[in-house]
Amino acid sequence: MTGFSRRQVLTVGGGLAALAVAGCGSNTGRPADSGGGKATLSQWYHQYGEAGTQQAVQRYAKEYPDATVTIDWSPGDYDKKVSTTLLTDQGPDVFEYGNGPTIDMIKGGQVVDLSELPGDAKADFTPSLIARMSYQGKLYAIPQVTDMQLLVYRKSLLSAAGLQPPQTFDELFDAAKKLTTDKVKGLFVGNDGGVGILGGPALWSAGLDYLTEDGKFGFDDPLAAEALKKLRELFTSKTLLLGAPTDWSDPAAFTQGLTAMQFTGLWTLPAIEKALKDDFGVLPWPKLNATTGAPSVPVGAYGACVNAKSKNVDAAKKFVKWLWVDQTDKQLDFAQSYGFHIPARKSLAAKAEKLKSGVGADAVKFVNENGHAQSPVLWSPKSGTAYTDALNRIIRSGSDPATEIKAVKSVVEAELKRIAG
Repeated sequence: MTGFSRRQVLTVGGGLAALAVAGCGSNTGRPADSGGGKATLSQWYHQYGEAGTQQAVQRYAKEYPDATVTIDWSPGDYDKKVSTTLLTDQGPDVFEYGNGPTIDMIKGGQVVDLSELPGDAKADFTPSLIARMSYQGKLYAIPQVTDMQLLVYRKSLLSAAGLQPPQTFDELFDAAKKLTTDKVKGLFVGNDGGVGILGGPALWSAGLDYLTEDGKFGFDDPLAAEALKKLRELFTSKTLLLGAPTDWSDPAAFTQGLTAMQFTGLWTLPAIEKALKDDFGVLPWPKLNATTGAPSVPVGAYGACVNAKSKNVDAAKKFVKWLWVDQTDKQLDFAQSYGFHIPARKSLAAKAEKLKSGVGADAVKFVNENGHAQSPVLWSPKSGTAYTDALNRIIRSGSDPATEIKAVKSVVEAELKRIAG
């Protein structure tokens, strides 16, 4: 289950659909302080799938000298738990949230401006993550660890078919066709045919984005319709693996030889390497064609936030700075010791042994050169749902992409107007 939380951060809906409902600790609120004048802080995490992660964050909290920090480790619907509790006085002091807080949390004054915390280290953090967690020049979360999606392929299968690693969508489509046999499908992008994970890559492949740099709807463009039409063609080509025993966030379909290529997460690479040794390579999602767009990888991260209703805002900010800015050894440990992730800081990624060579080094390069935040901060959950629903109709039912894009545009523009108001 190592990919479950990561899958949720990197789905197309744009909000985190993470995990938690009933806390697993004795803490249910925010005690103001403990004996001796030392502040008591509550810190919330969703339930990570990687073994050892819970023990690690408990250890970090115990080692903090300036406050007593209690950990709430939550399985279930974490998004709902956080968003509901922030409306009350019973929320945490510090909490993580996928890709930073939502625009409604920011506009509603539910989270604290953390702009001063990174200091000189700000430039060391993955730029796309800092941009995603910022609004109007203010930073509202500190990235904890970087996750990404990428395309994995079997070197031996491509070589036997006389194929080079695909650099454009047409090359990917052609490779998927040629690699499909009666036993192996050419490509796996999820059991839904890519609805959940290809919305962003399809736009980026065409040189477009969810929103423009000035915050307007970003893909009312014939190139977007062309890119989404190609996803439909892929779905109907009989080259996609559908109905696999596990979904895209798990490498089993790839390691068991059910597919020659798979769009999956960075966290799967250790299992793939164990199964296939060096018989695989990694790529970003390809650009639309030789002259249009660029290769891309979706990048996501949980960010540490401070609750504006905390009774100890300053102490909470100080703790976040200590753990996610100053304690670089703990940041490296969190990223590398309990799975396979990229530290949220470039200097730490350079120190990570797993990322210094081979596919790990390729992944870091993709993040730095081709990384896109999974969705912009102004892309609200309602906008994400509208786009996901449209993708489902286009890919799985054959709806006209241009018509569906217009419908999404109307929802997104209404949301942007609401947010601006």
